[in-house]
Amino acid sequence: MPSRNLVWSASMLAALAAVAVGGAYLEYPDFFRPPTMTAATSILAPVSEAIYGTGTVEPERWAKVVPLQRRRLVDLCRCEGQAVRAGQILGRQDDAEEVSALHELEINNEQLQRDRDRAERDRDKSDAAKTEYEQRQTQLDESKSRISAQKVRVDSLVLRAPLDGMVLRRDGEVGEIVGPTDVLFWVGPPTPMQVVAEINEEEITRIAVGQKAFLRSEAFAAQALRATVSQITPKGDPTRKTFRVYLRLPSDTPLRIGMTVEVNIIYREKTAAVVVPAEAVIDNGVQVVRDGKVHRVPVNVGIKGSRNVEIIGNVTQDTTVLSPARMDLADGTRVHVENVATPAKQATDAPLEPAPDPVPTAALERNNPPVLTSAADPDDAVISAALSAHVDSIVNDARRNVAKYPAAR
Repeated sequence: MPSRNLVWSASMLAALAAVAVGGAYLEYPDFFRPPTMTAATSILAPVSEAIYGTGTVEPERWAKVVPLQRRRLVDLCRCEGQAVRAGQILGRQDDAEEVSALHELEINNEQLQRDRDRAERDRDKSDAAKTEYEQRQTQLDESKSRISAQKVRVDSLVLRAPLDGMVLRRDGEVGEIVGPTDVLFWVGPPTPMQVVAEINEEEITRIAVGQKAFLRSEAFAAQALRATVSQITPKGDPTRKTFRVYLRLPSDTPLRIGMTVEVNIIYREKTAAVVVPAEAVIDNGVQVVRDGKVHRVPVNVGIKGSRNVEIIGNVTQDTTVLSPARMDLADGTRVHVENVATPAKQATDAPLEPAPDPVPTAALERNNPPVLTSAADPDDAVISAALSAHVDSIVNDARRNVAKYPAAR
């Protein structure tokens, strides 16, 4: 009899325990389930690193026309957009004072010429006459020199085209008083054009002639704009801590002279690399999810972007990794994965073809949400790198300013 009571008691306890566990599961289901994580899939895609800068579109050859003296404008051509030849007159300043002074010098020169001629006829009569002749000749020579100098001053009030080309811009109006600090004309051949960009000095060592660049202009936000590094100035600006970089534009560029652009110079790129979101890499490793469990896999980081990075190691294409990585999860922890970022499907039965050059189009928008770059959308790799370089440059500038101007105590 006692044994029967024990069996009955054990059965009741088991039933109560089952009910308690079931109630707890219904009341606190998360306690019994593995934690839910977000993840991404590694893909094979183009990846690039870019250096960010800003620049202005200019002709490769051009010159400013400025007056040499401060005078009132009396004539100014309406010739914007017109072709001109070197030396062609574009405008005039008031030269009444200079012309009047020149006229007086010419009258005085005529008198000196007559005096010299009279002294020349008498110079053989005596030593005094010969001395007088020499003095008259010296005075005449000095007068001619003053006339030549005055003619140069008069001519300097005439504004001429410095080279063959087109009048790209004209400023000023007749009646205004202008001087050497006022640019009245920009003259030069409209093509070929280039972008003159400013690059931070800490990044200039990674730039070389021949590198390609992608440009962004608000006027052509939906177009792919390209350029090529053609020249790097040997001397930087110690005040702004920048170097000037020249980028040649193709002949069919829609950009116009004077436009401002954002420049992304590509200095590292691969047409095909295994990439994951940057937040999935921590301490040179990624957390791979296999059979519902987390396994840390060491990797080396290759080309870096702000959103995606190349990983080199025992991680292949189409591998699920935690994104963002979780340092608090030990190897072997069971997890439930949701919201796996799925890249565009790639063909696996054909050899990988070299991907086209990444072109920053709409992906250059600063407000785009972070998405994993796919081979079908190579622009993100370039834009991510450009944004990263831009942010880094801002941070470095801020650090320099803090060191240079410490806060007052």
